[in-house]
Amino acid sequence: MLFKLRISRLESRWSHLPLPFIRFTSSFKTREEEQIQMQQKHGEADIFHIINSSSAPASMISSLESSGIQLSNSVVDCVLKRFRFGHGNPLKALAFFSFIGKQDSFTHTPFSYDTMLYILGRDRRFPEMWELLREMKRTDRTLITMRTIQIVLARIAKVCSVRQTVESFHKFRRLALEYNTNCFNALLRTLCQEKSMGEARSVYHSLKHEFRPNLQTFNILLAGWKSSNEAEGFFNEMEDLGVEPDLVSYNCLVDVYCKNLEMDKAYKVLDEMSKKEFSPDVFTYTSIIGGLGLIGQPDKAKEILKDMTEMGCQPDVAAYNAAIRNFCIAKRIRNAFALMKEMEVKGLKPNPTSYNLFFRCFYWANELENSWRLYKIMRREECLPNTQSCMFLVRLCRKQEKVGLALELWNDMVKNGFGSLVLFSDVLFDLLCDLGKLDEAEKCFVEMIDMGQKPSSVSFRRIKVLMELAKRHESIVNLEKKMSLFAPMMRGDET
Repeated sequence: MLFKLRISRLESRWSHLPLPFIRFTSSFKTREEEQIQMQQKHGEADIFHIINSSSAPASMISSLESSGIQLSNSVVDCVLKRFRFGHGNPLKALAFFSFIGKQDSFTHTPFSYDTMLYILGRDRRFPEMWELLREMKRTDRTLITMRTIQIVLARIAKVCSVRQTVESFHKFRRLALEYNTNCFNALLRTLCQEKSMGEARSVYHSLKHEFRPNLQTFNILLAGWKSSNEAEGFFNEMEDLGVEPDLVSYNCLVDVYCKNLEMDKAYKVLDEMSKKEFSPDVFTYTSIIGGLGLIGQPDKAKEILKDMTEMGCQPDVAAYNAAIRNFCIAKRIRNAFALMKEMEVKGLKPNPTSYNLFFRCFYWANELENSWRLYKIMRREECLPNTQSCMFLVRLCRKQEKVGLALELWNDMVKNGFGSLVLFSDVLFDLLCDLGKLDEAEKCFVEMIDMGQKPSSVSFRRIKVLMELAKRHESIVNLEKKMSLFAPMMRGDET
Protein backbone atom coordinates (compact mmCIF):
# COMPACT_ATOMS: atom_id res chain seq x y z
CA MET A 1 0.00 0.00 0.00
CA LEU A 2 1.14 3.53 -0.86
CA PHE A 3 0.93 4.68 2.75
CA LYS A 4 3.19 1.89 4.02
CA LEU A 5 6.18 4.18 4.16
CA ARG A 6 9.42 3.37 5.78
CA ILE A 7 9.53 6.41 8.00
CA SER A 8 12.37 4.92 9.96
CA ARG A 9 14.55 5.39 6.87
CA LEU A 10 13.35 8.96 6.59
CA GLU A 11 14.26 9.41 10.24
CA SER A 12 17.83 8.37 9.63
CA ARG A 13 17.93 10.52 6.52
CA TRP A 14 16.84 13.59 8.47
CA SER A 15 19.23 12.98 11.35
CA HIS A 16 22.20 14.56 9.57
CA LEU A 17 20.39 17.81 8.71
CA PRO A 18 21.73 21.01 10.28
CA LEU A 19 19.67 22.29 13.18
CA PRO A 20 18.06 25.70 12.68
CA PHE A 21 19.76 28.54 14.56
CA ILE A 22 16.81 28.93 16.90
CA ARG A 23 17.68 25.64 18.56
CA PHE A 24 20.87 27.15 19.93
CA THR A 25 19.51 30.42 21.28
CA SER A 26 18.72 28.86 24.66
CA SER A 27 22.43 28.20 25.23
CA PHE A 28 22.98 31.96 25.56
CA LYS A 29 20.87 32.10 28.73
CA THR A 30 22.82 32.33 31.96
CA ARG A 31 22.16 29.88 34.76
CA GLU A 32 20.71 32.72 36.81
CA GLU A 33 18.25 33.66 34.04
CA GLU A 34 17.14 30.04 33.72
CA GLN A 35 16.61 29.79 37.48
CA ILE A 36 14.53 32.99 37.51
CA GLN A 37 12.45 31.72 34.61
CA MET A 38 11.91 28.38 36.33
CA GLN A 39 10.90 30.08 39.60
CA GLN A 40 8.39 32.24 37.72
CA LYS A 41 6.82 29.19 36.06
CA HIS A 42 6.49 27.45 39.43
CA GLY A 43 4.96 30.63 40.87
CA GLU A 44 2.41 30.79 38.05
CA ALA A 45 1.47 27.15 38.58
CA ASP A 46 1.10 27.67 42.35
CA ILE A 47 -1.12 30.73 41.87
CA PHE A 48 -3.24 28.92 39.29
CA HIS A 49 -3.70 26.02 41.72
CA ILE A 50 -4.63 28.35 44.59
CA ILE A 51 -7.31 30.09 42.50
CA ASN A 52 -8.80 26.83 41.21
CA SER A 53 -8.86 25.11 44.60
CA SER A 54 -10.47 28.06 46.42
CA SER A 55 -14.21 27.87 47.05
CA ALA A 56 -14.68 31.61 47.61
CA PRO A 57 -12.86 34.93 47.07
CA ALA A 58 -11.98 35.32 50.76
CA SER A 59 -10.21 31.97 50.94
CA MET A 60 -8.44 32.68 47.66
CA ILE A 61 -7.19 36.06 48.89
CA SER A 62 -6.00 34.53 52.17
CA SER A 63 -4.10 31.79 50.33
CA LEU A 64 -2.52 34.25 47.90
CA GLU A 65 -1.39 36.57 50.69
CA SER A 66 0.15 33.71 52.68
CA SER A 67 1.87 32.19 49.64
CA GLY A 68 4.58 34.85 49.57
CA ILE A 69 4.58 34.82 45.72
CA GLN A 70 5.28 38.23 44.20
CA LEU A 71 2.56 39.10 41.70
CA SER A 72 4.15 41.06 38.88
CA ASN A 73 2.43 42.04 35.61
CA SER A 74 4.19 39.26 33.73
CA VAL A 75 3.09 36.65 36.29
CA VAL A 76 -0.53 37.89 36.23
CA ASP A 77 -0.54 37.90 32.41
CA CYS A 78 0.71 34.30 32.37
CA VAL A 79 -1.84 33.14 34.96
CA LEU A 80 -4.67 34.66 32.91
CA LYS A 81 -3.29 32.97 29.79
CA ARG A 82 -3.54 29.66 31.65
CA PHE A 83 -7.20 30.39 32.35
CA ARG A 84 -7.79 31.29 28.72
CA PHE A 85 -6.15 28.26 27.15
CA GLY A 86 -7.06 25.92 29.98
CA HIS A 87 -10.76 26.86 29.89
CA GLY A 88 -10.67 27.67 33.60
CA ASN A 89 -13.56 28.98 35.71
CA PRO A 90 -14.18 32.57 34.48
CA LEU A 91 -15.61 33.85 37.78
CA LYS A 92 -12.57 32.61 39.68
CA ALA A 93 -10.35 34.32 37.12
CA LEU A 94 -12.36 37.54 37.54
CA ALA A 95 -12.10 37.36 41.34
CA PHE A 96 -8.32 37.03 41.04
CA PHE A 97 -8.18 39.83 38.44
CA SER A 98 -10.24 42.19 40.66
CA PHE A 99 -8.21 41.43 43.79
CA ILE A 100 -4.89 42.09 42.06
CA GLY A 101 -6.19 45.27 40.43
CA LYS A 102 -7.02 46.76 43.84
CA GLN A 103 -3.46 46.38 45.17
CA ASP A 104 -1.44 49.54 45.71
CA SER A 105 0.89 50.49 42.87
CA PHE A 106 -0.43 47.70 40.64
CA THR A 107 -1.99 48.44 37.25
CA HIS A 108 -3.24 45.79 34.88
CA THR A 109 -1.69 45.74 31.41
CA PRO A 110 -3.86 46.12 28.28
CA PHE A 111 -3.03 42.45 27.58
CA SER A 112 -4.49 41.41 30.96
CA TYR A 113 -7.69 43.36 30.34
CA ASP A 114 -8.11 41.86 26.86
CA THR A 115 -7.43 38.33 28.13
CA MET A 116 -9.95 38.75 30.95
CA LEU A 117 -12.56 40.01 28.47
CA TYR A 118 -11.93 36.98 26.28
CA ILE A 119 -12.35 34.59 29.24
CA LEU A 120 -15.65 36.19 30.27
CA GLY A 121 -16.99 36.40 26.73
CA ARG A 122 -16.21 32.79 25.91
CA ASP A 123 -18.31 31.70 28.89
CA ARG A 124 -21.10 34.12 27.91
CA ARG A 125 -20.56 36.23 31.02
CA PHE A 126 -21.64 39.32 29.11
CA PRO A 127 -22.85 41.46 32.08
CA GLU A 128 -19.44 41.02 33.76
CA MET A 129 -17.73 41.73 30.46
CA TRP A 130 -19.54 45.06 29.95
CA GLU A 131 -18.89 46.04 33.56
CA LEU A 132 -15.17 45.42 33.03
CA LEU A 133 -15.28 47.59 29.89
CA ARG A 134 -16.88 50.41 31.91
CA GLU A 135 -14.10 50.01 34.47
CA MET A 136 -11.54 50.32 31.67
CA LYS A 137 -13.24 53.51 30.51
CA ARG A 138 -13.10 54.97 34.03
CA THR A 139 -9.46 53.97 34.47
CA ASP A 140 -8.10 55.00 31.08
CA ARG A 141 -10.09 55.02 27.83
CA THR A 142 -6.93 54.30 25.82
CA LEU A 143 -7.05 50.77 27.29
CA ILE A 144 -9.97 50.08 24.93
CA THR A 145 -8.10 49.45 21.70
CA MET A 146 -9.09 48.00 18.32
CA ARG A 147 -7.90 44.64 19.64
CA THR A 148 -10.27 45.02 22.62
CA ILE A 149 -13.21 45.80 20.34
CA GLN A 150 -12.35 42.85 18.11
CA ILE A 151 -12.17 40.44 21.07
CA VAL A 152 -15.50 41.59 22.54
CA LEU A 153 -17.39 41.55 19.25
CA ALA A 154 -15.99 38.13 18.32
CA ARG A 155 -17.15 36.60 21.61
CA ILE A 156 -20.62 38.12 21.17
CA ALA A 157 -20.94 37.16 17.49
CA LYS A 158 -20.01 33.58 18.37
CA VAL A 159 -23.29 33.02 20.23
CA CYS A 160 -25.53 36.00 19.42
CA SER A 161 -27.34 37.23 16.33
CA VAL A 162 -25.97 39.73 13.82
CA ARG A 163 -28.44 42.33 15.17
CA GLN A 164 -27.13 41.84 18.73
CA THR A 165 -23.54 42.03 17.49
CA VAL A 166 -24.20 45.33 15.71
CA GLU A 167 -26.00 46.70 18.79
CA SER A 168 -22.97 45.76 20.89
CA PHE A 169 -20.73 47.51 18.36
CA HIS A 170 -22.73 50.74 18.78
CA LYS A 171 -22.13 50.62 22.56
CA PHE A 172 -18.47 51.41 21.90
CA ARG A 173 -19.54 54.90 20.81
CA ARG A 174 -19.72 55.70 24.56
CA LEU A 175 -16.79 53.53 25.63
CA ALA A 176 -13.95 53.83 23.13
CA LEU A 177 -11.77 56.90 22.75
CA GLU A 178 -12.28 56.77 18.98
CA TYR A 179 -15.37 55.50 17.19
CA ASN A 180 -14.44 55.59 13.54
CA THR A 181 -13.78 53.58 10.39
CA ASN A 182 -11.22 51.44 12.22
CA CYS A 183 -13.97 50.34 14.63
CA PHE A 184 -16.24 49.66 11.66
CA ASN A 185 -13.50 47.50 10.16
CA ALA A 186 -13.25 45.54 13.43
CA LEU A 187 -16.98 44.83 13.19
CA LEU A 188 -16.72 43.68 9.57
CA ARG A 189 -13.74 41.45 10.34
CA THR A 190 -15.74 39.84 13.15
CA LEU A 191 -18.74 39.20 10.91
CA CYS A 192 -16.54 37.74 8.18
CA GLN A 193 -14.96 35.34 10.67
CA GLU A 194 -17.95 34.43 12.87
CA LYS A 195 -20.97 34.90 10.59
CA SER A 196 -21.60 34.65 6.84
CA MET A 197 -20.18 36.91 4.16
CA GLY A 198 -23.74 37.73 3.11
CA GLU A 199 -24.45 39.12 6.58
CA ALA A 200 -21.16 41.05 6.54
CA ARG A 201 -22.13 42.54 3.16
CA SER A 202 -25.55 43.64 4.49
CA VAL A 203 -24.00 45.35 7.51
CA TYR A 204 -21.41 47.01 5.26
CA HIS A 205 -24.11 48.50 3.02
CA SER A 206 -26.23 49.62 6.00
CA LEU A 207 -23.36 51.43 7.75
CA LYS A 208 -21.06 52.52 4.92
CA HIS A 209 -22.62 56.02 4.85
CA GLU A 210 -21.90 56.50 8.56
CA PHE A 211 -18.30 55.27 8.34
CA ARG A 212 -16.38 56.13 5.19
CA PRO A 213 -14.89 52.85 3.89
CA ASN A 214 -11.13 52.82 3.37
CA LEU A 215 -8.65 50.42 1.80
CA GLN A 216 -8.61 48.18 4.87
CA THR A 217 -12.44 47.92 4.75
CA PHE A 218 -12.37 46.49 1.25
CA ASN A 219 -9.40 44.22 1.94
CA ILE A 220 -11.28 42.68 4.90
CA LEU A 221 -14.32 42.00 2.71
CA LEU A 222 -12.26 40.78 -0.26
CA ALA A 223 -10.39 38.30 1.96
CA GLY A 224 -13.62 36.69 3.12
CA TRP A 225 -15.35 35.90 -0.14
CA LYS A 226 -15.44 32.38 -1.55
CA SER A 227 -17.37 33.51 -4.61
CA SER A 228 -15.24 35.18 -7.29
CA ASN A 229 -18.29 37.14 -8.55
CA GLU A 230 -18.84 38.72 -5.14
CA ALA A 231 -15.14 39.51 -4.79
CA GLU A 232 -15.12 41.16 -8.23
CA GLY A 233 -18.14 43.25 -7.21
CA PHE A 234 -16.39 44.65 -4.15
CA PHE A 235 -13.18 45.17 -6.11
CA ASN A 236 -15.10 47.25 -8.67
CA GLU A 237 -16.89 49.22 -5.93
CA MET A 238 -13.54 50.01 -4.34
CA GLU A 239 -12.27 51.47 -7.60
CA ASP A 240 -15.55 53.36 -8.15
CA LEU A 241 -15.08 55.07 -4.77
CA GLY A 242 -11.56 56.11 -5.74
CA VAL A 243 -9.86 53.71 -3.32
CA GLU A 244 -6.70 52.42 -4.98
CA PRO A 245 -6.12 48.66 -4.52
CA ASP A 246 -2.82 47.63 -2.98
CA LEU A 247 -0.89 44.35 -3.03
CA VAL A 248 -3.18 42.87 -0.36
CA SER A 249 -6.24 43.65 -2.51
CA TYR A 250 -4.74 41.93 -5.53
CA ASN A 251 -3.64 38.97 -3.42
CA CYS A 252 -7.23 38.52 -2.19
CA LEU A 253 -8.46 38.49 -5.77
CA VAL A 254 -5.80 36.00 -6.86
CA ASP A 255 -6.63 33.77 -3.91
CA VAL A 256 -10.38 33.63 -4.58
CA TYR A 257 -9.75 32.84 -8.26
CA CYS A 258 -7.35 30.03 -7.32
CA LYS A 259 -9.79 28.54 -4.83
CA ASN A 260 -12.49 28.58 -7.53
CA LEU A 261 -10.16 26.83 -10.02
CA GLU A 262 -10.13 29.93 -12.26
CA MET A 263 -6.39 29.97 -12.89
CA ASP A 264 -6.66 31.95 -16.15
CA LYS A 265 -8.28 34.84 -14.23
CA ALA A 266 -5.62 34.57 -11.55
CA TYR A 267 -2.86 34.90 -14.15
CA LYS A 268 -4.64 37.95 -15.64
CA VAL A 269 -4.55 39.59 -12.21
CA LEU A 270 -0.80 38.91 -12.08
CA ASP A 271 -0.46 40.70 -15.45
CA GLU A 272 -2.43 43.67 -14.12
CA MET A 273 -0.24 43.75 -11.01
CA SER A 274 2.83 43.84 -13.22
CA LYS A 275 1.44 46.79 -15.21
CA LYS A 276 0.88 48.69 -11.95
CA GLU A 277 4.37 47.71 -10.74
CA PHE A 278 3.19 45.47 -7.92
CA SER A 279 5.60 42.58 -7.46
CA PRO A 280 3.98 39.30 -6.36
CA ASP A 281 4.96 38.35 -2.82
CA VAL A 282 5.04 35.04 -0.98
CA PHE A 283 1.27 35.19 -0.38
CA THR A 284 0.59 35.61 -4.10
CA TYR A 285 2.75 32.62 -5.01
CA THR A 286 1.28 30.49 -2.21
CA SER A 287 -2.21 31.05 -3.62
CA ILE A 288 -1.01 30.04 -7.10
CA ILE A 289 0.61 26.89 -5.67
CA GLY A 290 -2.63 25.97 -3.93
CA GLY A 291 -4.69 26.63 -7.04
CA LEU A 292 -2.48 24.45 -9.24
CA GLY A 293 -2.84 21.64 -6.74
CA LEU A 294 -6.63 21.91 -6.86
CA ILE A 295 -6.61 21.45 -10.64
CA GLY A 296 -4.35 18.40 -10.34
CA GLN A 297 -0.97 19.91 -11.23
CA PRO A 298 1.22 19.34 -8.14
CA ASP A 299 4.45 19.12 -10.18
CA LYS A 300 3.82 22.46 -11.85
CA ALA A 301 3.03 23.91 -8.42
CA LYS A 302 6.37 22.62 -7.12
CA GLU A 303 8.15 24.49 -9.92
CA ILE A 304 6.65 27.72 -8.59
CA LEU A 305 8.92 27.32 -5.55
CA LYS A 306 11.92 27.57 -7.87
CA ASP A 307 10.40 30.44 -9.83
CA MET A 308 9.90 32.37 -6.60
CA THR A 309 13.56 32.12 -5.68
CA GLU A 310 14.60 33.27 -9.16
CA MET A 311 12.28 36.28 -8.81
CA GLY A 312 13.89 37.20 -5.48
CA CYS A 313 10.97 36.00 -3.35
CA GLN A 314 12.04 33.30 -0.92
CA PRO A 315 9.45 30.57 -0.19
CA ASP A 316 8.37 30.36 3.43
CA VAL A 317 6.94 27.45 5.42
CA ALA A 318 3.38 28.24 4.29
CA ALA A 319 4.42 28.08 0.61
CA TYR A 320 6.09 24.71 1.13
CA ASN A 321 3.05 23.48 3.07
CA ALA A 322 0.84 24.38 0.11
CA ALA A 323 3.08 22.35 -2.21
CA ILE A 324 3.23 19.44 0.25
CA ARG A 325 -0.58 19.49 0.55
CA ASN A 326 -0.84 19.10 -3.23
CA PHE A 327 1.21 15.90 -3.19
CA CYS A 328 -0.76 14.59 -0.20
CA ILE A 329 -4.02 15.18 -2.07
CA ALA A 330 -2.55 13.29 -5.03
CA LYS A 331 -1.47 10.50 -2.61
CA ARG A 332 2.16 10.96 -3.64
CA ILE A 333 3.48 10.79 -0.11
CA ARG A 334 7.13 10.18 -1.05
CA ASN A 335 7.17 13.43 -3.04
CA ALA A 336 5.57 15.20 -0.09
CA PHE A 337 8.26 13.90 2.30
CA ALA A 338 10.94 14.94 -0.19
CA LEU A 339 9.64 18.52 0.00
CA MET A 340 9.69 18.32 3.80
CA LYS A 341 13.35 17.35 3.58
CA GLU A 342 14.02 20.20 1.14
CA MET A 343 12.51 22.63 3.64
CA GLU A 344 14.91 21.52 6.34
CA VAL A 345 17.90 21.72 4.00
CA LYS A 346 16.96 25.34 3.24
CA GLY A 347 16.77 26.16 6.94
CA LEU A 348 12.96 26.23 7.16
CA LYS A 349 11.59 24.33 10.12
CA PRO A 350 8.37 22.38 9.44
CA ASN A 351 5.54 23.53 11.69
CA PRO A 352 2.59 21.55 13.11
CA THR A 353 0.60 22.27 9.93
CA SER A 354 3.34 20.57 7.89
CA TYR A 355 3.10 17.41 9.98
CA ASN A 356 -0.70 17.50 10.09
CA LEU A 357 -0.81 17.10 6.31
CA PHE A 358 0.78 13.67 6.77
CA PHE A 359 -1.18 12.82 9.91
CA ARG A 360 -4.36 13.36 7.89
CA CYS A 361 -3.19 10.92 5.19
CA PHE A 362 -2.21 8.30 7.76
CA TYR A 363 -5.46 8.77 9.65
CA TRP A 364 -7.62 8.01 6.60
CA ALA A 365 -5.39 5.05 5.77
CA ASN A 366 -5.69 3.81 9.40
CA GLU A 367 -1.88 3.84 9.71
CA LEU A 368 -1.22 4.26 13.43
CA GLU A 369 2.31 2.84 13.26
CA ASN A 370 3.46 5.41 10.70
CA SER A 371 1.58 8.17 12.50
CA TRP A 372 3.37 7.33 15.75
CA ARG A 373 6.78 7.28 14.05
CA LEU A 374 6.02 10.69 12.57
CA TYR A 375 4.98 11.94 15.99
CA LYS A 376 8.33 10.80 17.40
CA ILE A 377 10.15 12.64 14.61
CA MET A 378 8.10 15.73 15.37
CA ARG A 379 9.01 15.65 19.06
CA ARG A 380 12.67 14.98 18.32
CA GLU A 381 12.71 17.99 16.00
CA GLU A 382 11.32 20.07 18.90
CA CYS A 383 8.08 20.87 17.10
CA LEU A 384 5.20 20.81 19.59
CA PRO A 385 2.08 19.18 18.14
CA ASN A 386 -1.08 21.26 18.09
CA THR A 387 -4.61 20.14 18.93
CA GLN A 388 -5.25 18.82 15.41
CA SER A 389 -2.11 16.66 15.55
CA CYS A 390 -3.18 15.17 18.88
CA MET A 391 -6.72 14.50 17.68
CA PHE A 392 -5.54 12.57 14.62
CA LEU A 393 -3.37 10.41 16.88
CA VAL A 394 -5.86 9.74 19.67
CA ARG A 395 -8.63 8.88 17.21
CA LEU A 396 -6.35 6.31 15.61
CA CYS A 397 -5.51 4.97 19.07
CA ARG A 398 -9.20 4.59 19.78
CA LYS A 399 -9.84 2.84 16.47
CA GLN A 400 -7.11 0.33 17.18
CA GLU A 401 -7.64 0.23 20.98
CA LYS A 402 -4.06 1.26 21.76
CA VAL A 403 -4.42 2.48 25.34
CA GLY A 404 -0.69 2.61 26.03
CA LEU A 405 0.03 4.98 23.15
CA ALA A 406 -2.96 7.18 23.98
CA LEU A 407 -1.81 7.52 27.60
CA GLU A 408 1.77 8.21 26.53
CA LEU A 409 0.51 11.06 24.35
CA TRP A 410 -1.70 12.33 27.19
CA ASN A 411 1.27 12.38 29.59
CA ASP A 412 3.33 14.25 27.01
CA MET A 413 0.55 16.84 26.59
CA VAL A 414 0.21 17.31 30.35
CA LYS A 415 3.96 17.62 30.87
CA ASN A 416 4.71 19.94 27.95
CA GLY A 417 1.46 21.90 27.73
CA PHE A 418 0.48 21.40 24.10
CA GLY A 419 -2.90 20.59 22.57
CA SER A 420 -6.37 20.93 24.07
CA LEU A 421 -6.89 18.49 26.93
CA VAL A 422 -10.62 19.28 26.82
CA LEU A 423 -11.07 18.00 23.24
CA PHE A 424 -8.52 15.21 23.58
CA SER A 425 -10.01 13.89 26.82
CA ASP A 426 -13.43 13.15 25.30
CA VAL A 427 -11.88 10.63 22.89
CA LEU A 428 -9.46 9.30 25.52
CA PHE A 429 -12.21 8.72 28.10
CA ASP A 430 -14.32 6.95 25.46
CA LEU A 431 -11.40 4.60 24.78
CA LEU A 432 -10.70 3.96 28.47
CA CYS A 433 -14.38 3.40 29.29
CA ASP A 434 -14.85 1.08 26.31
CA LEU A 435 -12.04 -1.10 27.63
CA GLY A 436 -13.01 -0.78 31.31
CA LYS A 437 -9.83 1.07 32.30
CA LEU A 438 -11.39 2.94 35.23
CA ASP A 439 -8.15 3.46 37.18
CA GLU A 440 -6.56 5.18 34.20
CA ALA A 441 -9.73 7.19 33.51
CA GLU A 442 -9.86 8.43 37.11
CA LYS A 443 -6.17 9.37 37.07
CA CYS A 444 -6.49 11.40 33.84
CA PHE A 445 -9.73 12.97 35.05
CA VAL A 446 -8.08 14.21 38.27
CA GLU A 447 -4.95 15.39 36.42
CA MET A 448 -7.10 17.44 34.11
CA ILE A 449 -9.02 19.14 36.91
CA ASP A 450 -5.82 19.82 38.86
CA MET A 451 -4.64 21.74 35.77
CA GLY A 452 -7.80 23.85 35.89
CA GLN A 453 -9.45 22.25 32.87
CA LYS A 454 -13.01 20.98 33.09
CA PRO A 455 -13.82 17.56 31.60
CA SER A 456 -17.04 17.44 29.61
CA SER A 457 -20.27 16.52 31.38
CA VAL A 458 -20.72 13.63 28.93
CA SER A 459 -17.38 12.09 29.93
CA PHE A 460 -18.10 12.62 33.62
CA ARG A 461 -21.48 10.91 33.38
CA ARG A 462 -20.07 7.95 31.50
CA ILE A 463 -17.24 7.38 33.98
CA LYS A 464 -19.67 7.80 36.87
CA VAL A 465 -22.07 5.16 35.47
CA LEU A 466 -19.24 2.64 35.06
CA MET A 467 -17.97 3.37 38.57
CA GLU A 468 -21.47 2.84 39.98
CA LEU A 469 -21.61 -0.54 38.24
CA ALA A 470 -18.20 -1.38 39.72
CA LYS A 471 -19.35 -0.08 43.14
CA ARG A 472 -16.48 2.39 43.37
CA HIS A 473 -18.38 4.83 45.56
CA GLU A 474 -15.30 6.53 47.04
CA SER A 475 -14.01 7.31 43.55
CA ILE A 476 -17.38 8.79 42.60
CA VAL A 477 -17.36 11.05 45.68
CA ASN A 478 -13.80 12.14 44.82
CA LEU A 479 -14.69 13.01 41.21
CA GLU A 480 -17.87 14.86 42.23
CA LYS A 481 -15.84 16.91 44.70
CA LYS A 482 -13.32 17.72 41.99
CA MET A 483 -16.05 18.75 39.52
CA SER A 484 -17.61 21.03 42.15
CA LEU A 485 -14.52 23.25 41.81
CA PHE A 486 -15.98 24.46 38.52
CA ALA A 487 -19.20 25.68 40.14
CA PRO A 488 -19.52 29.49 40.17
CA MET A 489 -17.43 30.99 42.97
CA MET A 490 -19.47 32.08 45.96
CA ARG A 491 -19.38 35.75 46.94
CA GLY A 492 -18.57 34.92 50.52
CA ASP A 493 -16.48 32.32 52.25
CA GLU A 494 -18.08 28.99 53.01
CA THR A 495 -16.98 27.03 56.04
